Amino acid sequence: MGMTFKGFAANLLFAANIFILFLLVFSDQMIIPSWLQPLGRMHPMILHFPIVLLMLAMLMEFFRFKEAYLNEPLYQSFTTGLLLSGALLSSITVIMGLVLSKEEGYSGTVLQWHKWTGVGLVFIASIIYWSRNAFWYKATFAKIGAMITVLCLILAGHFGASLTHGDHFVLEPVMVSEEPAKVPLAQAKVFEDVIMPIFSQKCLSCHNLEKAKGSLMMDNVVSLMKGGKTGKLFIPGKPEISLLLERIHLPMDDKKHMPPKGKNQLTAEEMTVLKLWIKGNAELKKKVIDLPIQDSLRILSATFLAPAADSEPTYDFAAAEEATIKKLNNNYRIVYTLAKESPALAVNIYNKSVYKPEALKELKEINKQIVSLDLKGMPVRDEELSTIADFTNLSTLNLNFTGITGAGLKTLQGLKNLQSLSLSGTKLTFSTVKPMMGMKRLKKLTLWNTGLSAGDLQQLQKVNQDVEVIAGFKDDGKHPIRLNQPRILNEVAVFNKDLAIRMKHPINGVQIRYTTDGSEPDSLKSNLFDQQILLKENTSLKAKAYKEGWYGSETITANFYKSGYQPDTTIFLLPADDKYKAGGAKVFFDHQFGDYEVNSGKWIGVRQNNLEALMVFKRPVRMESVVLNVMRLIPSYIFPPVGMEIWGGSEKHKLRLLSTVNPESTLKNAERAMIKVEGKFKPQNISYLKIVVRNLKKLPDWHPGKGEPAWVFIDEILLN
Repeated sequence: MGMTFKGFAANLLFAANIFILFLLVFSDQMIIPSWLQPLGRMHPMILHFPIVLLMLAMLMEFFRFKEAYLNEPLYQSFTTGLLLSGALLSSITVIMGLVLSKEEGYSGTVLQWHKWTGVGLVFIASIIYWSRNAFWYKATFAKIGAMITVLCLILAGHFGASLTHGDHFVLEPVMVSEEPAKVPLAQAKVFEDVIMPIFSQKCLSCHNLEKAKGSLMMDNVVSLMKGGKTGKLFIPGKPEISLLLERIHLPMDDKKHMPPKGKNQLTAEEMTVLKLWIKGNAELKKKVIDLPIQDSLRILSATFLAPAADSEPTYDFAAAEEATIKKLNNNYRIVYTLAKESPALAVNIYNKSVYKPEALKELKEINKQIVSLDLKGMPVRDEELSTIADFTNLSTLNLNFTGITGAGLKTLQGLKNLQSLSLSGTKLTFSTVKPMMGMKRLKKLTLWNTGLSAGDLQQLQKVNQDVEVIAGFKDDGKHPIRLNQPRILNEVAVFNKDLAIRMKHPINGVQIRYTTDGSEPDSLKSNLFDQQILLKENTSLKAKAYKEGWYGSETITANFYKSGYQPDTTIFLLPADDKYKAGGAKVFFDHQFGDYEVNSGKWIGVRQNNLEALMVFKRPVRMESVVLNVMRLIPSYIFPPVGMEIWGGSEKHKLRLLSTVNPESTLKNAERAMIKVEGKFKPQNISYLKIVVRNLKKLPDWHPGKGEPAWVFIDEILLN
């Protein structure tokens, strides 16, 4: 039986060699049907077996003619079996590889080297097997054949690893490579010197000429703009619908996440740079210094570049601990380094609705490292400037549109390193600002829309010619330009009983016209805004700015929703996903809608379970509708729920089904959207309310993740 099996395996090895020759000769004419492709894709799964078997067989073959082993039957027969098994499995692996190579995305010289070293390995191992009992096959042939086979094995493995993981994958940890010289900031181009190096380091191992995974190459501009088989990589000016950003922000264990798990991942700074670059229309030729000096892309790009030789700042303070910086980053404050290998830090505080003076006081641990502080739009008061005065190395301070009056500016005069101070949109007087002009290192003072007269500004400039006083745009009426949009001052989009909408425009004499019926505002018939608009129900507000001699602004649209009730307690009956618990149930009633950033901490996400939440009201409320705000983002597997059940009553264990909602199915080409899922029922008193949200258990066949469960993302529940 053993001999019969051995003979069968030997004949199969011969047939496999002939079939490999056939595949090589007719490779150009071959078209692999889809049902055969899974066979080719098994190539990486089984190749480890022949590697081990052939390595061991060649080691034993090398010493086969040694006197101690020559007359040992077990040694000889075991070597024969290993060699036959290794050669046969190698031939099967090569056949699978030849089938796999016909799929899209595999080309180039590395593929050719991998193919021919693999084929050569099979032929040499087969020849050794068929010749090893010939009279002329002696120790010298055995040793040479073993060494050549092992060499082919190593080379095939090396080129295979390079094809799969990128160049020098095996030796990369021990290779000493010099980092490319950084381009000076003054000469650097955004795409060429900031964006492209990110792609080179994090993406090219899978998306190059040799291995274009997903038919996507990222080593040149033309290929980048073309995209791959799933579409364009990014849409200039629209980061929110760009495939590149969707893939890099997917959860790490998602099979569509890029770079794949186990590969060198993008840093938070790199992801932000890519987003800002796409948002800025993905310019290919613009220089970094062409961007405004306070532009976020310019500031972050500088951390990837060499600073100007004649203006590189040096600091005599130590760097802050990484753990401290990480701890201070949260949903209302970002702390980041201004340049690699630099101890200098920049801080941006945002989210006006949750701002408190503690946001500044919590920075005490790093007050010596902060050189840039951005507080624009925050309700900062004069007394909080004393905390800022402790940031002794501060060089740039942005207080635009804050609540300061100028009375506390004197506390900032102790900032010996302050070079740029922005006070636009604040209420100042000449007497409170004048002392700031005496600060020795101050170079720029921004004061537009502060209430200071043209005469005041001229007088300030005369006080110190070394300080650039920026007064803003002067309307001479000769060159009509388009007005910028009016600004809605309200931070919340959800209200309880009523909401007073406030709007403003930074240019004096502007009229703001608005509508609440969905129509476009015009300059004559639409309502004229005066101080405030009082909303008492769900409203879609549209507004435009008009002024004689100017072109009207673009329309600004904002939706406001009423939520009359808030439960005293909310309990998850089924848990949310660990990755998307946000701030817990309070996220449902924080009156803040999330955006399309799935990792913003504003979304509750479920995938494996349905969402079940029980809401408790200490006093019964008269209710007739429940609205969920959900996200639709198809490339990220986020779909609206397929069903919602609303249960309610006066007793916890005797709830009645009040409403069932079955939203329409999601179509293949549906764009991203924020969707309101509403359930209505007969008005009644509610003490306990249970909401059950069912996710799509199997994604449709047209989706890349077909058969997998979809995510449901919820961030706000409106009760009326």
